[in-house]
Amino acid sequence: EVDFWIIPIIQGFVQIEELVVNYSESSDDDKSSPETPPQESACVDDIHPTFLVALISRRSRHRAGMRYKRRGVDKNGNVANYVETEQLIHVHNHTLSFIQTRGSVPVFWSQVGYRYNPRPRLDKSENETVSCFRAHFEEQLKNYKKQVIINLVDQTGREKIIGDAYLKQVLLYNNANLTYVSFDFHEHW
Repeated sequence: EVDFWIIPIIQGFVQIEELVVNYSESSDDDKSSPETPPQESACVDDIHPTFLVALISRRSRHRAGMRYKRRGVDKNGNVANYVETEQLIHVHNHTLSFIQTRGSVPVFWSQVGYRYNPRPRLDKSENETVSCFRAHFEEQLKNYKKQVIINLVDQTGREKIIGDAYLKQVLLYNNANLTYVSFDFHEHW
């Protein structure tokens, strides 16, 4: 009987926009040339298709927290600051969906201190992390099937310890439905 007093709330973002794509295979000069044969009229939607685009982000209620204060994975496999973002595109009675998730590296790690960019540290051993890492990705694979993991941590600097622990857990998990990609954007900045 208390359901009447409970209001479901999500922490996230929603935006829906209608986009019209104006493109042409020929240049403006070709269209105005006297040698250009007249074109048959086409449906306006074929010439300038209308796309309905929606972007929906949902932040998990598990392990939400301030940056540098909430990191890594918990004993249930929940990672800190996990966000699921879905992009929906609707055109010509077809709807396409692309889902991207992001979250903290699913190992036990933290950053202590209040100074800018404190040094990360591992809080538990490789063996203590295996079951929680496995729980995280079993949930991911149950929800999304195959996954491409893109590791964005600095592979040579202060974050190397976290990146190495992440790769080690992926190798131990050894699941054919996971593809691991290391992309050090610090190198490409």
